[in-house]
Amino acid sequence: MRLIRFGESGKEKPGVELDGKWFDVSSIIKDYDESFFAEDGLSQLKELIESKRGILPEVNKSVRLGPPFARPSKIVCIGLNYKDHAEETGATIPKEPIIFLKSTTALIGPNDSVVIPKNSQKTDWEVEFGIVIGKKATYVEEADALDFVAGYVLHNDISEREFQMERGGTWDKGKGCDTFAPMGPYMTTVDEIPDIHDVNLWLKVNGKTYQNGNTKNLIFSVPYIVSYVSQFMTLLPGDVISTGTPAGVGLGFNPPIYLKPGDILELGADFLGEQRQQVVAYKP
Repeated sequence: MRLIRFGESGKEKPGVELDGKWFDVSSIIKDYDESFFAEDGLSQLKELIESKRGILPEVNKSVRLGPPFARPSKIVCIGLNYKDHAEETGATIPKEPIIFLKSTTALIGPNDSVVIPKNSQKTDWEVEFGIVIGKKATYVEEADALDFVAGYVLHNDISEREFQMERGGTWDKGKGCDTFAPMGPYMTTVDEIPDIHDVNLWLKVNGKTYQNGNTKNLIFSVPYIVSYVSQFMTLLPGDVISTGTPAGVGLGFNPPIYLKPGDILELGADFLGEQRQQVVAYKP
């Protein structure tokens, strides 16, 4: 299945994409939130869709798409998880996954505007393959890790490099600004992707391709990441783990290339759909 949420920001309704069309399931599902995933909502939704397939109301595709799930308890990110990205930034290849947290208030829909933060000069892009947790996970073994996954999502890990690397402290300063986590257009359930370690990802700025990678080049695999993160924090249903970005970010060029108002970001991944964002300046 492909889960969507549609409507005005903060008032999104749950829906599904079936055969390229959008359908409203708000009459049978409250929302795609922690309770939904924890209570095996995906199995129940699948059964309900089959029984009501011919009578679900269709949604006009001109409607805004929000994030495909309600705001999670946390967005966990893995840094430098592609060898080529680590090399382009001059970083040492990590021996263990680098973990940082991205503010949940950064979460927006796949086609919402990306706002350059106040006083920012180095806002950058990062296309990523995201994992959506399906049930509570604590001290999970790698062999069992995929049993705790509900699905996958496309994520643009927008990053402010000065805030991240030049302002002291952790990376979180440059990762959690408002609008810095576009996700969607949908969450794809695990059964829809034949091989999660062979998924192409790409990103364009103003029509020019800058990133073109594949999850087969992850340093740390999806099961390893889920298991590893669960050793340090409990993952709750609906939480997201973003697995890192391939080479081609603005920071990696000489001189670096950073986003400016008016730029258009387009990105996508096999099985996860596409996003499009316009970059705008911060306004108080």
